[in-house]
Parts: sequence; C-alpha cells; structure tokens
Amino acid sequence: MKPKIAMIMAAGRGVRMAHLTDDRPKPLVEVNGRTLLDRVLDRVVAAGITEAVVNTCYKGEMIEQALAERSDIQVRISREETALETGGGVVNALPLLLPAGQDGFFVVNADPIWVDKTTSIFDQLAAAWRPDDMDMILALVPKERAFGDVPDGNYFIENGKARRQRPGEKDIPYLYTGIQILHPRVLADVAVGVFSLRDFFDKAQATGRLGHMIYDGDWYHVGTPAAVSEAEEKLKV
Repeated sequence: MKPKIAMIMAAGRGVRMAHLTDDRPKPLVEVNGRTLLDRVLDRVVAAGITEAVVNTCYKGEMIEQALAERSDIQVRISREETALETGGGVVNALPLLLPAGQDGFFVVNADPIWVDKTTSIFDQLAAAWRPDDMDMILALVPKERAFGDVPDGNYFIENGKARRQRPGEKDIPYLYTGIQILHPRVLADVAVGVFSLRDFFDKAQATGRLGHMIYDGDWYHVGTPAAVSEAEEKLKV
C-alpha cells in the first residue's frame, strides 16, 4: 500500500550553500524562481500524497510562512530548537506522522530535484515496498543519472541487496537519493536526540531488512551555489 503521508527534512541551514543561506534556510533557496521546498512538495502533491510533516530549525519561521501559502496539501510543522539530524528529526516528528504513517511513510530530503521518466519516484518506491520483509526501502539512482554536487556514490548492489560502501572502496555505482519509505517500528522505542538515519540503514542491511529501488529518472543534488546554477541551466523551468 502506498503511504499517505511524507516527512520533508527541512531543518538544516545548508552551510555549503555559503551566502545563499545567510538570509534564508536552504529549503527556500530558489532554482529558476521556485524554492527547493516547493519543488519537493509539488512532486508530493502530484503523486497523490495528501499530508506532509515538515521539520524546521534554522530560520524556521520563514519556512512556516512559505508553507502557509500552500492550500493543496495538509502540512504540519515539527519544530526543532537544535537541528536533530535525520534520525532525531524523524523521531521528534513521529507523533505527527501517526496514525497516517503507521504502515510506513515517505521521508524526503528538501534539497534534491528529480525528473521522472516513467511513473513518479513515490509510485516506484511504493510498488517495491514490502513492509513485512523490510524496515525501510531506499530509492537509489545510478551515478550516470545523478547531477549537481554529487558524491562518489554510497551503495553497491550485491546478490540483489543494497550494501553501503566500506572505507576505501571506489567506483561505487549507486547513490541514495534522499527519498525512502520508513516503517515507524524502526524508531518506536528510540529517544529524541541528534543522530542520523544512516545508522538504521546499516542495522537493516545487517539483518536483511533493507530494501532498495533503482530509480529510472534523473536526479539533481542541489547543495552548493554551483549546483544551483547547474540545475537552473539543465532544467530551464
């Protein structure tokens, strides 16, 4: 079943954006006149997802003001006094994600832009999601379809399973897109704190409960001023 709710990770400042985040949080940086956050929410709405939770910290009041202008999706705010990173941010927001996300919810970083070639990335994830066998499923993209400030890659596929890179490994073929489905049972007994979801990816990998989907579209990581310029040039809209 396709999740009905999405968590948008929007609490970070985005220090690598340099001067672009001096007066605004990273999710409100614009690409061709539209903010990164609105671009993500546009895709969420287009996929038929009716609810979203957005976490905020740095200049969070600006994000809340921007979200107040949207009437096409129900949005709740999860405020963080200090940025809790991805794991802590989701744990802090769990009361707002349930019960709608009791069988799984989307988690989406606020800084990628993606261009679907067939069905939406959300539909592709939902089609591959097996909550009885998986604790989370990650959308991965081949490096040749990744643009912007792209890291060296972080996942291999071995024997049909995703495996995160080990120190010193090179020529890593896949990147995590920052988009996934997560089952709330993973974090049910976890206290709020500052930690990354990556720790839980590794635990699920070790127990055989990490799912993956290879996304068939193009993906842009917009994390630096140069990446903003590249995305504007390539996308044109």
